[in-house]
Formats: sequence, C-alpha cells, structure tokens
Amino acid sequence: MMERKVRSLLSLCQRAGKMNTGEITEGLIAKGEAYFVIIAGDASDNTKKKYINKCEFYNVPWLICSDKEELSGCIGRYERSVFAITDKGFAQKLMTELDYSK
Repeated sequence: MMERKVRSLLSLCQRAGKMNTGEITEGLIAKGEAYFVIIAGDASDNTKKKYINKCEFYNVPWLICSDKEELSGCIGRYERSVFAITDKGFAQKLMTELDYSK
C-alpha cells in the first residue's frame, strides 16, 4: 500500500493536468514530455516490457509500484496501468517520495 503523501501527490498531479494515462503515455515518452512513468505492478508482462523498453530508450525514469486498483483510485479513473507525469516538479517530488534510486 502506498503512503498517503504519494496518493495525494498523484491526485493533485491529475487535477493539475500534469498526468496522462494509458496509450498516450507512449507518445509522451517519445516526445520527451514525460518526466517520470509509473507502471502498475499487476499490469500485463507485455505492457511492462513495452513501457520499460520505451522509457529506457528515451532515458525516462520509470518505476513499477502498487497495483492498478490503488493507482487508478488515486486519480479517480478506472483500470489504468501506466501513468506519465508531465511536470518536472511533480516528477521529482514523486521520485523522492517513492525512493526512486535508479
């Protein structure tokens, strides 16, 4: 289970319009508009591989954490498995709170 602060940050990020989910994430990574990508732990192996490879190719930090239900619940959406943070400040704060160390 994620910490309350992380859930709040994800919710705030969504309300501020600084997050996109789903297939649009692929294009944002390629354009350099995604600063951090979060992948749900229960996403399919194919989805994980696709986004991890894309992130590594374009040097975008990524992290697998939690599950679809919890992550989607933070932003008020249903069954989302990939989240692209499109604001540098939000991305850095989330990486700090999630102990990102890659």
